[in-house]
Amino acid sequence: MTTAGLIERAFVSIDEGQVHLRQIVAADPVHAPLFLFHASPSSSRWMAPLMQALAGQGRTVIAPDTLGNGDSPAPAIAEPDIAYFADSVVRLADAMGIDRFDVYGTHTGARIACELAAAYPDRIGHAVLDGITDYGDAMRDKILAQYAPKIVPDEYGAHLAWAFNFVRDQALFFPHFEKIPANRLNGPMPSPQILHDAALDVLKAFDTYPLPYLAAFRYRALERMPHIAAPVLLLKADSELAILNASVAAAAGAIPRATIAAVASDPASKAAAIGAFLDMPA
Repeated sequence: MTTAGLIERAFVSIDEGQVHLRQIVAADPVHAPLFLFHASPSSSRWMAPLMQALAGQGRTVIAPDTLGNGDSPAPAIAEPDIAYFADSVVRLADAMGIDRFDVYGTHTGARIACELAAAYPDRIGHAVLDGITDYGDAMRDKILAQYAPKIVPDEYGAHLAWAFNFVRDQALFFPHFEKIPANRLNGPMPSPQILHDAALDVLKAFDTYPLPYLAAFRYRALERMPHIAAPVLLLKADSELAILNASVAAAAGAIPRATIAAVASDPASKAAAIGAFLDMPA
């Protein structure tokens, strides 16, 4: 029997290779499993606090590393889109013997969760979207060109410093490559340890980290949302990027069965809102 709240790590084979995941297995589940999808360019390690906050709600919680991130293999195609990443999750669920499940995603992960709910209504019971928007064409083109650059390892190790400053700049500006006062974010600077861990995730997937990023920025979420039949919870976290929170109302208007929850950004507050929503009938 799994100890309550204990995060286990595992690998599950799909066509691309062995997908790495973290999971908390409920001893006596009374709800469908919940898949959690992380933001780019990180890994499922950043889902651990939310996983632990969700533990004890009577559901197994599974957080895979997106293909091309963390310890998961690279996508099998050169330019994967969000539909490809959603399909990889369905194949992962099949390999784990899971039929119907709920989904939560943040940023890139929110787009994967959105597409899963839109494309696989027979598999998804509920969806929770945490930080999702569409960008105008000019901003999208700028982001696709500059947001996730391909960096080549340097003989003096300059790429190591680049990775640390890349994640640091994302905590200071949006977009991170335009360091002007108007783009300065209000949140505090993450600790050196958090920046170190984030930089390690980038370095671990140095050749492939741009792929989920670029797929996320290309994805037209508002065009897919009307196709979602499942109930959807849109989180509006108090420390989220303003550009993302400003899109919550538009997303709610596009989704047939949408609920908005304004929450604090800590894992316990999000877990309480998610648990209450998932307890509702699909």
